[in-house]
Amino acid sequence: MILRDLIGDVLRTLWSHKLRTFLTMFGIAWGIVSIVLMTAAGEGLRKGQETQAQTLGKDVMIVFHGRTSLQVGGTRAGRTVHWEDADMAAIQAQTSDCQYTIPELEQEDVRTHSNYNNAALLVTGSQPPFQDIRSLGVGQGRFYDWDDTREGRRVAFLGSDAAKQLFPGRNPVGENIYLNDFPYTVIGVMEKKKQDSSYDGWDVNKIFIPFGAMRRDFPDKPPGTSTTFDQLLVTPKSYEQHEACKREVRVALGQMHNFDPNDKEACPIWDTVQEAKAFRQMTDGMKYFLGAVGVVTLFLGGLGVMNVMMVAVRERTREIGVRKALGAPAQTILKQFFFEALLIACLSGGIGLAIAFGLCFLVDLLPMPDFFAGLLPTWGSGLLACGLLGTIAVLSALYPARKAASIDPIEALRFEAGG
Repeated sequence: MILRDLIGDVLRTLWSHKLRTFLTMFGIAWGIVSIVLMTAAGEGLRKGQETQAQTLGKDVMIVFHGRTSLQVGGTRAGRTVHWEDADMAAIQAQTSDCQYTIPELEQEDVRTHSNYNNAALLVTGSQPPFQDIRSLGVGQGRFYDWDDTREGRRVAFLGSDAAKQLFPGRNPVGENIYLNDFPYTVIGVMEKKKQDSSYDGWDVNKIFIPFGAMRRDFPDKPPGTSTTFDQLLVTPKSYEQHEACKREVRVALGQMHNFDPNDKEACPIWDTVQEAKAFRQMTDGMKYFLGAVGVVTLFLGGLGVMNVMMVAVRERTREIGVRKALGAPAQTILKQFFFEALLIACLSGGIGLAIAFGLCFLVDLLPMPDFFAGLLPTWGSGLLACGLLGTIAVLSALYPARKAASIDPIEALRFEAGG
């Protein structure tokens, strides 16, 4: 039998058993759709939460000043510790595993107004790497640079909502705002961003100015001094170095302020890297759980496919006997059943993948909550499901077909389906 005749015979056979063929294909396609959607949901949740975590900052550690809880070198516990400008040089010299270590100074009671409106906004001063550390995208203009910081220029970068409040319906770049009556020129506006965590408020409602200008015009308030600042922002050079970086910062500050580096009360650190790691473990667990549920669904679908295929071949034992009586060799009979099962597996696999990816595409057109990135299907899960169910379908057809093809044609002709 030539290949063209074999394919034609296979198609005619499948068409003559439409319901059986449909049930087999439905079982395979349903298993593929289930596992693709479940793994896509898990991946969407993981990606959405990862994106939300980055709105606060990229692998950032916020080092707050605190109060000692351990006695060191004859000094009593309970001392208040404040970070000072002089700390920066020592920290940067002793933290080889850290990429950035920059100060941040804030004031929340600065009188703020423009020529068009007043506002109650948080003013924060830092250094240029602050933009990268805190994920502040530029929507208009630019962020302040090192020249602005060194010269203490009165320039301001506005959060997106702060810009709308101070300059309703206007382009603020190049305009002036007044901070406690000090005129600051707006050099840029932050692009809109969604934020789900913060240590001092939403970035869209802030005014960002260079640290030099902040230190001169809005120094730290008592019990702080003119040389202290609120918190230190630290990022490691790599994800693997973040524990070493954190340890180096504690040791350097402990030496500068005479406290035990193990005293976490004196040097409390909000470690977003550690939080992200813990959350990644949680979302990976959810992803694996959904994948396991999908595998169970796949297994149950495989059992259904196996049952349908074995019954279908068993019911065609008389047909096999007729073919053998007409001189068809067992190899030709097995080849036909192999092509039938392979064709069913390929068609239903393609249909299942098309449905799964199509559903993911349609769902992703809908508005998604901030913590969910949508259904993100992966080809790996789809191809795994196709391969597994396709193999089950082929083996489920070949085993009874081989058994039926090996019996005597007279016995096969005498076989009654269901008997």
